[in-house]
Amino acid sequence: MSAQHPHRRFNALTGDWILVSPHRTQRPWQGKTEAVGGTARPTYDPDCYLCPGNRRANGEHNPSYTGVYVFENDFAALLPTGATPGEANHALFQTEPVRGTCRVICFSPRHDLTLPEMPETDIRAVVDTWAQQVAELGRQYRWVQVFENKGDAMGCSNPHPHGQIWASDAVPNEPAKENMRQLEHLARQGTDLLGDYLTLELAQGERIILEDEHWVAVVPFWAVWPFESMVLPRRRVEQLYDLSDGERRSLASTLKRLLTRYDNLFETSFPYSMGWHGAPTDGKSHAHWRLHAHVYPPLLRSATIKKFMVGYEMLAEAQRDLTPEQAAERLRACSEEHYTSRR
Repeated sequence: MSAQHPHRRFNALTGDWILVSPHRTQRPWQGKTEAVGGTARPTYDPDCYLCPGNRRANGEHNPSYTGVYVFENDFAALLPTGATPGEANHALFQTEPVRGTCRVICFSPRHDLTLPEMPETDIRAVVDTWAQQVAELGRQYRWVQVFENKGDAMGCSNPHPHGQIWASDAVPNEPAKENMRQLEHLARQGTDLLGDYLTLELAQGERIILEDEHWVAVVPFWAVWPFESMVLPRRRVEQLYDLSDGERRSLASTLKRLLTRYDNLFETSFPYSMGWHGAPTDGKSHAHWRLHAHVYPPLLRSATIKKFMVGYEMLAEAQRDLTPEQAAERLRACSEEHYTSRR
């Protein structure tokens, strides 16, 4: 099949299909462009709601933290005491109560850093905090979603390096689809789906971005976003808190190397949404599940042109404008020395 030939690919992890139209990268662009990052940020911003010692929007003050700092989200989307909705008067109007907890994780006290610019030891502290938070919240809720939105293009409302954790007593749509597909694969093949997938990717090599003894970063065969990636452990583990000391140290290195390559691709602080999918925290056995992270960056052609999920994507199915193989090749070609340190 030609690299410029339109085709569809199947996402074995969700059951969705995606349209691949690589020839569309040749079309002229006269649409919206994103603003490139402005002046360098200070190490401390007195007007930032997340900097140490500052007053947040709800009037509370942050402590003078020196490492990773976690607090309850002041504007939480989920509440620990969910109200019971009224009875549905028709099967087409179903509702159900939902309980949850939302927290914010400040990765660093420094306002001017992002994950790829942080030392590996500090990223390791973030990894340990993710694991601790999943373990704690997982004792109370069925699903714990660790994620980070980075950059204005992904709707991030504060540039201070931070992520979030939303825990709920219901398993959300996307992980529910992944759970079903992985269960079906284990029943059919006797092996975990992502383990088999990783074996195939390592054998082919063309979509691998980077790897070490514990982790592999790959542009998925079924990737939707232009430079989407997935981070997979070589050893099957179900949760972040299952990772060994060596795997956590290696993960900090993998994240720094991967996210640095993103920044170097267009020499900009690359926006993305990144999050972890561990097994549901429902106390059951999950031999079908392998921990993994999804990284969804929106930029397509340059630091100023992003992919829009509109029209056909909203009404029909997801569509991408370059092949995953082309995306992986471009990311592999990027340096792991951050572009700002080379200037």
